[in-house]
Amino acid sequence: MRKIRCILADDEQLSLEIMEKYVSKLDNYQVVNTCKNGVEVFNILKAEPIDLLFLDIQMPQLTGLELLKSLKKIPPTIFTTAFREYAMDGYELNVIDYLLKPISFERFLKAVDKFESMTLPSHISRLPEQEVLSGVTAPFIYVKSAKKTVKVFLKDIIYLEGAKDVIRIITVHGEVVTYQALQDFEKQLPDEAFLRIHRSYIIAIDRIRAYNASHIEIGDTELPIGHSYQRVVKNVLNA
Repeated sequence: MRKIRCILADDEQLSLEIMEKYVSKLDNYQVVNTCKNGVEVFNILKAEPIDLLFLDIQMPQLTGLELLKSLKKIPPTIFTTAFREYAMDGYELNVIDYLLKPISFERFLKAVDKFESMTLPSHISRLPEQEVLSGVTAPFIYVKSAKKTVKVFLKDIIYLEGAKDVIRIITVHGEVVTYQALQDFEKQLPDEAFLRIHRSYIIAIDRIRAYNASHIEIGDTELPIGHSYQRVVKNVLNA
C-alpha cells in the first residue's frame, strides 16, 4: 500500500520534531518534507503532490492562512497552532482539524482518524443526520426541523440550548428547533470553535462577550456555567 505523503510546516524546530515523531509512529504515513515558512510550502506544493499538510498558522514570510488563501486547490490540511482565535478562519477554509499546541499524541491521532474518515469513498454513504461537511464555502451542519432539512452555517451559530431531545440552535438569523440530543451536536461541532458549558448549553467561543466563574455573556444573553463544567471552561478560556 502506498504511504500517505505528509508535509510538516512550522517555524519552531521543537514543534516540527514532535510532529515528525508522531507521524513516524504510523506505519502507512511518511514525512516527505518539513518547512519553516509558508513560501517553502507553496513551492513544494507546486512541484509535487502531497496527501496531507500539517500547517502552523503564524510563520514568517507567509502565514498558514495566507498560504491556503493563495492556493487554487487546497490540500487536506490540519492546522497546528498555539492560537485559538483563528479556529473559525480555518474551518471556513475547510481544514480537516485544528490542533492547539501543546499537541498530545491522542489528539493527533483523533485528527488523523478524521482525515482518514473524510477521504474514504464509503464515507459519503454513511453521513449521519448532522455532519460537518467539506468542499463548501463555509462549514455547515444539516438539521431536521419542521419537516424540513435545514442548513445551518457554523459561523452563524451563537449557542445551542437543549432540553431533553429538543434543541434550540440560536443563530444570527433566528432560531432552528430540532429533535435531537445535545451530545450529538457536541460530537460533531469542532472543539476549537464550540464549548459545552452546561448540560443544556453549547456556545460558540468567538461569540463570548464576558464571563466569570458562574456565567458567560454570549451575544445579548447570560448563560450559566454548570458546576461540573467549570474546570473545563476555565481551562479553555484561560488557555
